[in-house]
Amino acid sequence: MAIVVPFRAICYDAQKVGGLEQVLTQPYDKITPQMQRVYLAKSPYNLVNIEKGETREADSPSENVYTRAAGYFHKWLQEGVLAQRPKAGFYAYYQQFTVPGDASGRAMVRKGFIGLGKLEEYSSGVIFRHEQTLSAPKADRLDLLRATRAHTGQIFMLYSDPKREVDCLLDRAASSAPFEQMTDEYGTVHTLWEISDPVKTQAIQDLMRNQPLIIADGHHRYETALNFRRECQSARPHKGNEACAYLMMTFVNMESEGLLILPTHRLISGVPEFTRASFLSRAARYFTGREYAYSGAGQQQAVMRKLREDMAASDGTAIGVIFEGYNAFYLLQLRRELNLDELLPELTDAERSLDVNVLHRIAFAQCLNMDEESFRREKFVTYVREFEEGAESVTSGRSQACFFLNPVKIQQMREVALQGKLMPQKSTDFYPKLLSGMTIYRLES
Repeated sequence: MAIVVPFRAICYDAQKVGGLEQVLTQPYDKITPQMQRVYLAKSPYNLVNIEKGETREADSPSENVYTRAAGYFHKWLQEGVLAQRPKAGFYAYYQQFTVPGDASGRAMVRKGFIGLGKLEEYSSGVIFRHEQTLSAPKADRLDLLRATRAHTGQIFMLYSDPKREVDCLLDRAASSAPFEQMTDEYGTVHTLWEISDPVKTQAIQDLMRNQPLIIADGHHRYETALNFRRECQSARPHKGNEACAYLMMTFVNMESEGLLILPTHRLISGVPEFTRASFLSRAARYFTGREYAYSGAGQQQAVMRKLREDMAASDGTAIGVIFEGYNAFYLLQLRRELNLDELLPELTDAERSLDVNVLHRIAFAQCLNMDEESFRREKFVTYVREFEEGAESVTSGRSQACFFLNPVKIQQMREVALQGKLMPQKSTDFYPKLLSGMTIYRLES
């Protein structure tokens, strides 16, 4: 069963730093070099110094990005820039945002709460993952955790509460004045309310107790925390309730409104002997194809919009693609006569329903001869969120092609995860991201 507990969060003193907008950041894996420079220029107390600090030529085992992160953390605590809350609590965390790419400016609110979740091995059947992970990010996060002994970002966890009982408790807390509020660089408003009344925190714990939890975002950090817990347990005897046995998490009801998954499109480059004609010839065995030609840049936006609409309206697998050197998009739809049981016997029905698996296992593996190792090493494939950005990379000649996907549906992800199966990396992009630094969990034991 899931064990969720309140905690005494460490938070920024907004008055001492000139507002939370000056110091909070996106998660480490979303921070580009340009974003890092912007964050560093905002404030000497910006969390990027800890979350994803600058490397230096003179770095050594005793002086490096991780030791500096630990130094900033302890210095800011001593200065009172960071301060621990007086009482243990949960923190209702609401994010108000507009849907990217929606011309109507449609607004949504995602509701969740921050607390500590007890770490569980995947084999326990309590916490489920849905994506594969890479080794390099986990090594980086483990070095940072060893140095700082603190979690500055939250893992995004999903649970199922059709009656929305937890949401009702959060809404009551949200009827009062917020504890923290800020607007990030994407226009998302992040608001926090503290819930420290023991009766209310116990009610939340009771409602969460029998919940299986699915990692929506933060697989690398979760597995890093598991590795750190193992290190702690091997160093000295543990009873199982130590600080390292818990991880800061934001819990979101997958039945509530405001849960948005965006697709992540695939750019390919460096594929030997790749041509549009050879790919489409091989793909014809598996897909029907439709061409959306345009005469120039002026027509590209309208044609691209039509492709997106047709992809979204499809009742089966629908994959878009644009090739370098051709003024056309293509829509690939899986042939209905194909027997996927025979073609992909190693996958479950839930896995076969995912466009991203069809893309990787058929379009890439069968038509482009890519293997699993090339995906893990990102040898030929890179990732992009925006449709327009993917198209521009191809038309400018930086990529050979871009394959466009519809977003994974939440029920698809849930079914795959609860079966103990995995999707390819970068299959889901939950929007918006949880800000780092809203709360910080320090491992004091």
